[in-house]
Amino acid sequence: MKRNNVKRTKKTGAPKWMVTYSDMVTLILVFFILLFSMSQIDLVKFEAVSESFRNQQIFDFYPSPIPMENPTENTSHMESGKNSNEFEKPTFTEETKRNEETVHKEDRLNDLMEDVESYLDENELNNVISASRTERGVVLVLQERVLFESGEANIIDSGKPFLNKIGTLLSRIPNNVKVEGHTDSRPISNYRYPSNWELSGARSSSVIRHLIDQNDFNENRFSSVGYGDTRPVVPNDSEENWSKNRRVEIVILEMDNIE
Repeated sequence: MKRNNVKRTKKTGAPKWMVTYSDMVTLILVFFILLFSMSQIDLVKFEAVSESFRNQQIFDFYPSPIPMENPTENTSHMESGKNSNEFEKPTFTEETKRNEETVHKEDRLNDLMEDVESYLDENELNNVISASRTERGVVLVLQERVLFESGEANIIDSGKPFLNKIGTLLSRIPNNVKVEGHTDSRPISNYRYPSNWELSGARSSSVIRHLIDQNDFNENRFSSVGYGDTRPVVPNDSEENWSKNRRVEIVILEMDNIE
């Protein structure tokens, strides 16, 4: 009697080791997802790295585009970037440069203001000349009564010593100078000065002419403008305020300021 042979079916599917491997990959994936979810991206460092790649600064460590056999053995720590803090601090941007220029400008203006105030103190001019600092530079203000007769643009004799001292101050600094004439709002009309525009312009020109004649300054340093009554410091509504608005301002311009 023949014995029936039972055909055994072969099991199909992934091998046993694949299940273990899949579990391990899944766990690793979950682990990295957790790490990413708990991490915080430093935007400053990220932008610094991006900027470095954009500027191709990362390749500046090598002196030649042809790589050496062992570049890390023949370069210093500074050249190889080992001690570089390029990725720890952001690179200089246009905004950073502008901020630094603003700080330098402020420092220069502060130094200039200190020099002017010291000079005014030494020469006892504080009661005659007031000084203030603006974005343009240092502004010296002389009231009309110090330099001119009412309605005139010729410098009076008693005002010349004050201008001479200002000339001495300007000879100590290389800055450009802008002289501005101002009047009150009351109209003037005569054969010399048809309006306050002409009077204010003539007064600023007289101041510049005196400074150049007495000190032999380079004329290119100076500029003159007459504003008339368009820039009052106080309202033109009283005799006292009219007197304050009639003035000449000598602006010692900041070095980068060219007007």
